[in-house]
Amino acid sequence: MEFKGKDNEYLLLETVTTTNSHLLKQSLAQGLTLAWNVAGPAVLRIDGVTHTLQTNQIVCLTDLHKAEVVQVETLRVVRFNRSFFCVIDHDSEVGCKGVLFFGASQVPMLSIPEVDLEKFELLWRMFSIEMESYDSLQIDMLQMMLKRLLILCTRLYKEQKQVDKMEHGNLDLVREFNFLVETHFKAKHTVAEYAELLNRSPKTLSNLFAQFHHKTPLQIIQERKLLEARRLLRYTDKAVKEIAYETGFEDVQTFSRFFKTKEGISPTEFKQKV
Repeated sequence: MEFKGKDNEYLLLETVTTTNSHLLKQSLAQGLTLAWNVAGPAVLRIDGVTHTLQTNQIVCLTDLHKAEVVQVETLRVVRFNRSFFCVIDHDSEVGCKGVLFFGASQVPMLSIPEVDLEKFELLWRMFSIEMESYDSLQIDMLQMMLKRLLILCTRLYKEQKQVDKMEHGNLDLVREFNFLVETHFKAKHTVAEYAELLNRSPKTLSNLFAQFHHKTPLQIIQERKLLEARRLLRYTDKAVKEIAYETGFEDVQTFSRFFKTKEGISPTEFKQKV
């Protein structure tokens, strides 16, 4: 089921099985996706990496993730674009920026406990009903349903990943850092550059991430660049030299050394392999 508004608003609510698994592979500009596995193990390949979802696990994807179904029984998919509901504009309400959609280098997953399953099932049924209510209030009701779903998922993810152990202000700083990396990774390559944008020192950021994150700020920057390089090598016909410049490297030699250090093979070998 699809909703298309007058101002390019888009919402998809669909049950994916083996017969229509191609839906997950389709891209949506400025799109965000929640994929809820409701029966049997589901195997997804996301940016070339295989992930297995157990029953009642949800994975959160951005339009930058390249996802395809390897194995599926029943997967419920909610996909929407920024015109329909912008999680950045509503971040103070739903708390999604940097949590559910943490940036393209992350693939957040959460599990629905048995005690909360009824809430999700009821919400899905109500969502489905509203998708077929063609009146002037439909978009408002659908946005309310989506907001409720995002809040439920955010609560579970924060609880399961122990996000609330960090002071609220520090958590906001970590989230903002990740969002800035997502926005500027092609042009800004050092922790100092992002620290300046945040009016903090590089040491402050490093200490903060040591408390909250298993990765350093520099690792997050590098992984985002690496992810973009892997995508361009896998999904485009661009030359290695062109990809090097597009991901922010001054020359192809530096890019090749960086890529081989991270992946174990050269960009050319990677492109030939995939």
